[in-house]
Amino acid sequence: MLPADHTDAAASFDPLRRKMMRLAYRMLGSVSDAEDMLQEAFIRWMKADRTEIREPEAFLRRVVTRLCLDQLKSARHKRETYVGPWLPEPVVEDEDEPEDVSLPLMLALERLSPLERAALLLHDVFGLPFEEIAATLERDVAACRQLAARARRNVREARTRYAVDRQRGLEIAQAFFKASRSGDMTALSAMLAADVGLHSDGGGKRPAAIAPILGHAAVMKVHTYLSDKIWRTGSELLRVGLVNGLPGFVTREPDGELQTTALQIEDGAITAIYVMRNPDKLRHLH
Repeated sequence: MLPADHTDAAASFDPLRRKMMRLAYRMLGSVSDAEDMLQEAFIRWMKADRTEIREPEAFLRRVVTRLCLDQLKSARHKRETYVGPWLPEPVVEDEDEPEDVSLPLMLALERLSPLERAALLLHDVFGLPFEEIAATLERDVAACRQLAARARRNVREARTRYAVDRQRGLEIAQAFFKASRSGDMTALSAMLAADVGLHSDGGGKRPAAIAPILGHAAVMKVHTYLSDKIWRTGSELLRVGLVNGLPGFVTREPDGELQTTALQIEDGAITAIYVMRNPDKLRHLH
């Protein structure tokens, strides 16, 4: 039986867990790291004098944000030495809670400083006033406004492009899977934009290109090889849906491992393909 204090802390923490998880994931781009931040936040919540905390959500948001800032600073070196392209851990959209931060925006956020990232997310995504953001980041209001404005300029393109009708996007994703796995290279070629890019994250754990593959011809060459040598033994489609806000799908590949594919679509053509193969980033999908 859990101690009464632990039970009371859990009862007041659990209704806010989902919100805090969304914040931590958007700050870090990692489901597993976000879960670690929530665990630490709960420990601090349990140890706090909760009778003195008038706004539990604001308190926890502040704790989670600061934990994430520390984590981002310590993760810089890991990102710099990461094998191949780094992609955020995939989130396959919950129908009841659409993803509000797309994969292109998550990648754009990686270019920001930790403080810029926090200011932008807290204000533009979570709708907090700059007065609360200032208290959370321990900066004055004017500085937080500047952080958010600078961040906004740097990610503007990622926020305004790539909008596609959901149903049409999922139809394209389904057609992409069918064409690529069946070897219909004519159909696949017609779906790709001239400047399409293929970004694969294997993290050094599974085979994946160590640099983006750019251009229609190069991407087609890779898919022709995969269709001939790998996928002919079977790639099982597990789910079609939005992956980090982009049309995509989850598959079980011939080696038995999970994989996610997300498609960036502009004017009906696929302009980028994001493939997650790193098993460490797919554990939460099992």
